[in-house]
Amino acid sequence: MTSPAPTRTAPKRKISPAIKFLWVVAGLVMLVIIGFVGWQAFLPQLMRFTYVPTVSFAESAKDPAPDYTKIAAWAAHPARPGTSQDTPEGFSATTAPVVDVFFVPPTTYMKKERWNAPLDDAATNALTDRMIRHQASVFNNVGHVWAPRYRQATLGAFFTDKSDRVQALKLAYKDVAAAFDAFLASHGDKPFILAAHSQGSLHALALLQHRIAGTPAAQHMVAAYLIGWPISIKADLEPFGLAPCATPAATGCVVSWQSFGEPADPSGVLAAYGAAPGATGIARAGTPMVCTNPLSWWADTRRIEAGANLGALPFVEVGQPMAKVEPGLTGAACDATGILHLTQNPQGSYQRQVMPGENYHVYDYALFWANIRANVQTRVDAFLKPTVGAP
Repeated sequence: MTSPAPTRTAPKRKISPAIKFLWVVAGLVMLVIIGFVGWQAFLPQLMRFTYVPTVSFAESAKDPAPDYTKIAAWAAHPARPGTSQDTPEGFSATTAPVVDVFFVPPTTYMKKERWNAPLDDAATNALTDRMIRHQASVFNNVGHVWAPRYRQATLGAFFTDKSDRVQALKLAYKDVAAAFDAFLASHGDKPFILAAHSQGSLHALALLQHRIAGTPAAQHMVAAYLIGWPISIKADLEPFGLAPCATPAATGCVVSWQSFGEPADPSGVLAAYGAAPGATGIARAGTPMVCTNPLSWWADTRRIEAGANLGALPFVEVGQPMAKVEPGLTGAACDATGILHLTQNPQGSYQRQVMPGENYHVYDYALFWANIRANVQTRVDAFLKPTVGAP
């Protein structure tokens, strides 16, 4: 018998290094996609877990209210300006103030130990001073800045529908209103600017509605720069006889915007915007938001290119000199819903705190710092012009 012929095994097909590399890249891309989808799906839960307090609001209510007759209750005050007088190279604070600026700082309390910030929380106060340096300083070419420390609602209050959230925001507004009353009592009939960002703009909007509109104070308000909070023209302004600033020199009106890069996903902002009615019960959902283009100062949808950007102001660490402004960083255009779209996504330090959906919320002031400063001067000049030469 002859032995059967040995079975031959087909040679293994060699895979080139290039193909292996492409498979690895494809796998990594799939992991990134899966991770992104998972991140988007679980982000709200993660934010609630990280920032929403588990204690009751009663813990916050125990803190004593600030006394705004004392300088220590203010983060910025004419007698102690703090970081509000800082300026980048090429700019200087006025030595002959013609207006006062009441500025309500944004959320700087990130902890979940309680619903409202203790007034002596060192980390909160340090971050507040930093935000004043990079935001409120834009107004120091025309006047002194008054910025209260207040028992602001914690960041987690904006990621929950718990009833504690409402109480926390009411307590924060109570402080802001008390500070504004002290401000009015001190500065008299001098012209003033109302300004704020984020949570601060929420409280400043309430001031505008309940402490300014229809009162003698309205005759002295140059304008309200309520940036970084969605404001409905129909539900938040019109019932109080208020209006957006329609032109660069308009006065007695409201300026606001919310900055998004591309691809923009403002769905979270729009959902929160439409979830609650305005102060008089008019629904916000489906109504246009105030959107002032900070490169043209017109309330329209024209695209303004980056060449019109006089200078963005990068954030710097505590103790460092203020950075130089960066002209031409990005252009901008408002859409029909009231979202401000950047023509290009700023890179470098501006990427550090971009929120989901390409939301440049933290940089609403920073991206257009020099343009805001120039416009503030324009509106102040327009407001004071009728009185020039008066006896």
